Amino acid sequence: MTGEFTGMAVVVTGGGSGIGLVTARLLAARGAAVACLDLDPSGVAAPLLGVRCDVTDAASVTEAVTDAASRLGGLDVLVNNAGIGARGTVEANPDDQWHRVFDVNVVGIVRVTRAALPHLRRSAHAAIVNIGSIAASTGLPDRALYGATKGAVQALTLAMAADHVGEGIRVNCVNPGTVDTPWVRRLIDAAADPAAELAALRARQPTGRLVAADEVAAAVAYLAGPSAGATTGTVLAVDGGMHSLRLRAAAAT
Repeated sequence: MTGEFTGMAVVVTGGGSGIGLVTARLLAARGAAVACLDLDPSGVAAPLLGVRCDVTDAASVTEAVTDAASRLGGLDVLVNNAGIGARGTVEANPDDQWHRVFDVNVVGIVRVTRAALPHLRRSAHAAIVNIGSIAASTGLPDRALYGATKGAVQALTLAMAADHVGEGIRVNCVNPGTVDTPWVRRLIDAAADPAAELAALRARQPTGRLVAADEVAAAVAYLAGPSAGATTGTVLAVDGGMHSLRLRAAAAT
C-alpha cells in the first residue's frame, strides 16, 4: 500500500493536530501530496503543506482550497475532518453555541466541499471522506448538540454520495468511537476524577480501550484510495464495536 496515493493530491481539514494530522501523515507516507487546512497550521511539518483556513468563513475556505490545489497541482481527495465538540443535554447549551457547533461541524463541510468540487471534477480518482462520530448512531449522555451535528454529517454524506456519484466522485464517512487524541485527553484531565473517566470511556467500547488515531486514519485511507473504487455512500464505524455489539457481563464464579 506504500505507493497507493502516488501522484494524488489531498486536502485534510483540521489537519493541524489529532486525527487530521495523523491521517495527513499516513496519506503522505503512501505517496500523496497533502495540504493540511487548519486555524493553526503551525504544527504541520514537511512534507505536509500547512494552510490557514477558517471553515466558518466562506472567503477563507475558498482562498485556502484554491491555494492548496494550486500548490499541489490539483485535488483528488478531500478529507472533511475539522470539527469541535460540545457537552450537555438540550437544556445545557445556549442558542449561539448550537449555531456555532453546527457552523463548524456541518456547514463547514458544505463550504469546503463546495470550494473543492470544481477541482475534484477534474480528477480520475475523486473521493471525499467525512469524519463523523459514534454519536451519529448511538445515543450518548450529555452529547445532544454534538450528536445532532454528527447525525447531520452522516445524512449529508449519503446525500452528497447520491448527488455526485454520476460525476465519478465517491463520498463516504468514518464514524470513530472515542479516539485517544490530545483533545480527548484534555477532556479526561478536566473531569472530577480523570482515572474514573478514562476507565468509563474504555469500558463502554467492547474492545475495552480507546480507538487509536492511526486506526481512524487507516479507515480514511481505505475509503479515499483507488482500491475502494466501488465504495460510495458508506458509513464505516471504527468504534471498537460500540455501535453494534451488546456483550453479556461475565458470569459470577
